[in-house]
Amino acid sequence: MAFQSYLRLLSLLLLLGSFTTIIAVTQNHDQNASLFNRSNFPAGFIFGTASSSYQYEGAAKEGGRGPSIWDTYTHKYPDRIKDRSNGDVANDQYHHYKEDVRIMKKMGLDAYRFSISWSRVLPNGKVSGGVNREGIKYYNNLINELLKKGVKPFVTLFHWDLPQALEDEYDGFLSPLIVDDFRNYAELCFKEFGDRVKHWITLNEPTSYVAGGYTTGSSPPGRCSHWQNLNCTRGDSGREPYLVMHHQLLAHAAAVLVYKQEYQPRQRGTIGISIVAGWTLPYSNTKRDQHAKRRVLDFMFGWLMDPLTNGNYPHTMRSLVGSRLPNFKEEESKLVKGSFEFVGLNYYTTNYVANAPDQRNNIGRTSYLTDYGANLSSERNGIPIGPRAASFWLYVYPRGILDILLYTKKKYNNPLIYITENGIDEFNNGTLSLKEALMDHQRIDYYYSHLWYLSKAISDGVNVKGYFAWSLLDNFEWNDGYTVRFGRIKDHSNGDVAIDQYHHYKEDVGITKEMGLDAYRWKAKWGVNREGIKYYNNLINELLAKGRHSIHFFHLPIYQDYSEVCFKEFGDRVKYWMTLNEPTSYSRRQKGTIGISLVTGWVVPYSNARHNRNAALRGLDFRIGWLMDPLINGVYPHSMRFLVGDRLPKFTKKQSRLVKGSFDFIGLNYYTAYYATYAPHEPSAGRDSFLTDSHVNLSSERNRIPIGPQVRVHALKVNHIAV
Repeated sequence: MAFQSYLRLLSLLLLLGSFTTIIAVTQNHDQNASLFNRSNFPAGFIFGTASSSYQYEGAAKEGGRGPSIWDTYTHKYPDRIKDRSNGDVANDQYHHYKEDVRIMKKMGLDAYRFSISWSRVLPNGKVSGGVNREGIKYYNNLINELLKKGVKPFVTLFHWDLPQALEDEYDGFLSPLIVDDFRNYAELCFKEFGDRVKHWITLNEPTSYVAGGYTTGSSPPGRCSHWQNLNCTRGDSGREPYLVMHHQLLAHAAAVLVYKQEYQPRQRGTIGISIVAGWTLPYSNTKRDQHAKRRVLDFMFGWLMDPLTNGNYPHTMRSLVGSRLPNFKEEESKLVKGSFEFVGLNYYTTNYVANAPDQRNNIGRTSYLTDYGANLSSERNGIPIGPRAASFWLYVYPRGILDILLYTKKKYNNPLIYITENGIDEFNNGTLSLKEALMDHQRIDYYYSHLWYLSKAISDGVNVKGYFAWSLLDNFEWNDGYTVRFGRIKDHSNGDVAIDQYHHYKEDVGITKEMGLDAYRWKAKWGVNREGIKYYNNLINELLAKGRHSIHFFHLPIYQDYSEVCFKEFGDRVKYWMTLNEPTSYSRRQKGTIGISLVTGWVVPYSNARHNRNAALRGLDFRIGWLMDPLINGVYPHSMRFLVGDRLPKFTKKQSRLVKGSFDFIGLNYYTAYYATYAPHEPSAGRDSFLTDSHVNLSSERNRIPIGPQVRVHALKVNHIAV
C-alpha cells in the first residue's frame, strides 16, 4: 500500500498545472506550428481526462461493495498480472476524490470521465438483490464535487468490472439474462444521478472485453479454447466472443431505450458508447493486403459500428463467421440501429495488416482472432510503424487518429464523436527524480501530434466535440499492474511555468502533509525582492502550519550579503540551511543548523588489478574528496595536490581554518555508480583538464555488461549495491 500511495501522491505533485498548456510546446513537425492551445479548437470543445472504477477507486471491500470479476481474477491468478498486484487500493479515489477533483480544476479540465462500479451500487448485480446506499452516496459526492468545481461528469456504466455474482449465476454476458439486469442497473443510475449527469456512456470498448475475456483468456472471466494452450479451463474462442458481443449490443440498446423513454425528456442528457478505434495500414500495396486491412476494420470497428448504424453485422463477418455469428431478430435490429447520440472513440495506435488465409483452414479450431484471415504487426520489414511506448502493443502513429476519424465520417454518416481515450505509457521507474520525471518529451510529443491531427480532422468536417486523455493519474493498468504509467499529465510549456508553485504553494504543502513527510527541501531564487521575501515567508509559514520542517538550500556559491538577507528574513523559522558560507552570528541566535549537499556517485574498480583499484580511489578523491577533505581536514586530497599541481588553488591558513569543520551536517545526493579504469595521461601545455587530471576513465559498462539497468537519463544506471 505504501508503494501505491507513493505513486498516487507523486502523480498529484506532477499534475499541478494547466491542461491547456500541455500542448503549448515547440516541436519539429511538418505542421509548422509552434504554439498550440485551445484556440485551435472550436468554441465549447471539451477537454478532459478519463478513468475507470476498478483502476482508480480502491476501497474494494469497503462501503458495502461486492466483488467484481476483476477482484476474483487478480486474487485467484496473481501470476497473470505482471507485478502480481490488484485494484484493492489502486489510486484510492474512493477516499481522495476531493483532492483529485481539485487537481482537475487546477489543470483547467472541462470534464472528467469515470465509470461506476456496478458491484458498488448493486453488490449482488441485480436491483432485486438490494441497492447499496453507501455506494450511491459515494457517487453522489463525487458528482457534486465535480460540478462544484465546474467539471462536467461523463459517466461510463460498464468498464469491464462485472459483478462476480452475475458471472457465478449465469456466466455473465454469455447469457441473454444479462440484458435485463444491465438495463435495470443503468436505470438505477439514471434515476439516482441523471439530474446532474448529462453525458452517459453505456459500455467501454466491448471489443477489448471480448478479446481478453473470451478469446485469449488473458483477462476475466479468463475463457478461451483449450487447443490454444493458454491455460484456460473452459471456453470456445470461435463462438463465445460473438455471443458476448451480441449480448453487449442488446444490453447497450436496452439501456439507451429506457433512458430516452423515461429519463431524457426531463433530464435532458445525452447517451452513447465508447469503442476501441485502432487504425490499420496494408502491409503492402497488393490487393490481398488491402482487402485484409478492410476485413480487420470490419471485425474490430465495424463489429459495433455497423449494427449501431445499420442494424446488422458487416457483410464480411457474416460471410466468414457463418452460423457462429448470432443473427439479430427484426425487433432487435430496430432496437440496436441508431441506439446512440454520440460515439466515443478510444485511439492509441495503428497496425500493419497482412493477408493470412491459411489461418481459417483449421477445421474445429476456430477463433475470432483467425476468422478475419490476417496478421497484425507493429513492424514492416523490421522497421516499427512508430516509436514504441512501454506497452508491447502501443507504437506511436499520430496520423492514425485522423484516418480513423475520416473513415468514420465517410462510412458511418459523420456521427457526433468524443475522443474518450488517447494516451501513451512509460515504464514505472521509481528512481527518477521529480525533475527527471518532468522531462517527459515522448508524452509531450504524443499529445501534441495527436491533438494536431485531431484539429485537422475537425477542419475537414469530422464532428468531434471533445477529447479525453488517458489518464489523470497513474493507475492499475490491467495485466500490466503498476509496471507502466499512463498518467501524470502536467505542464510542459517551459521553465517559466514549471509546476507553478509560486501560485499553488498551499496545495503543494497540503500534499506533503498527505504524504506524511516530515520536511520539505526547497531553494530560494537568487535576486529576491520584497515581493519575493513575502512569498518565501508565506511558504515557510504554510510549511510550519502543516507541521513540516523547512530546509532551505542554494545551488550556487553564495555571496555573503545574499545569504545574510536570507538568514535575517527567514532564520527565525528555518532551522536547516544548505549553503557554502557559515553565518556564525546567526546560528547562535536562531539555533538552526547549516550544511552542504554533495553529489556522491560511487566508483567501483574495473578489475582487481592494483592500478584499477588505485584509479577508483583517485576517482573518489576527485569527485567527493574534492569537497569533503577541505571540509574535514582543511586541505584538498593529496592525490589532487600531486596531480594538479600549481593549477589547484591553495588555502591560506585563515581560509583553511574557516573551511575546516564548516558544516553541521552533510547532504549526500546519490544517483548512480561507475567503473573506474587507470588511464595514464601525459600532461601537455595548454591541454590540461579536470576530466583527465585524475588519470581515470569512468564507465557504466564492464565487458559490455551494464553496471545496472539504464533509465531514461543517458548517464544514469541503477546500482542497488552502491546505495
